[in-house]
Amino acid sequence: ALEWGNTRKKYWRIACSSILHKTLDNSYWKRRGLRSLFERYQALRHT
Repeated sequence: ALEWGNTRKKYWRIACSSILHKTLDNSYWKRRGLRSLFERYQALRHT
């Protein structure tokens, strides 16, 4: 946390961290009711 917190790019480093991607993957966000922007784009594009 100290390594990522003491930099100008702290949010970007955390967003791209492997720990975050393993714990808060796409299934987590779907269970929370959030939709994928890519899936929405695909649905709108093909209609």
